[in-house]
Amino acid sequence: MKKCVFFDRDGIINRSPGPGYVEKWEDLHIQDEFVESLKVAIAHGYVGIMISNQQCVGKGIVDKDYLEGMHDKLQKKLKEEFGCELLDMYYCPHLADAGCECRKPLPGMILAAAEKHDIDLKSSFMVGDREGDVVTGKAAGCRTILVSKDIKDCDADYCVESIDGLAEILEKALI
Repeated sequence: MKKCVFFDRDGIINRSPGPGYVEKWEDLHIQDEFVESLKVAIAHGYVGIMISNQQCVGKGIVDKDYLEGMHDKLQKKLKEEFGCELLDMYYCPHLADAGCECRKPLPGMILAAAEKHDIDLKSSFMVGDREGDVVTGKAAGCRTILVSKDIKDCDADYCVESIDGLAEILEKALI
């Protein structure tokens, strides 16, 4: 079975757009610290998978095909410019009140990825910048890493105040 580090997109893979959404490719800025963290995961025998809520699709702000094109470009850039890649990318396009099983903090996307890619969830991690990401990871049976300035009441297995420290935490946590 594979070991995986599941990465949230906005705020971890790319700079957070703040309020609102990444609506076009030009606004999706891959964080160097994410690339470094993905390379650490790969070096330790883990695969990386993106897990992201993207209700901008359900709201009609971003077209599903355009979003998937952005994700294809993201994967291509990771491979061609940085020499690494994600095994897969999952996103929930539904509105927050849609009642779907895939929207974080429910573990549906992680469970689907685990089934498709034969992933050992107990040996895997969910990395995110919100408490909902921690809830998602724990619900799926993963260990969790929260990247947030507000870590005083952190329920994650590991907490780091900035993405600058994520690769270091992964070096210590991944065995």
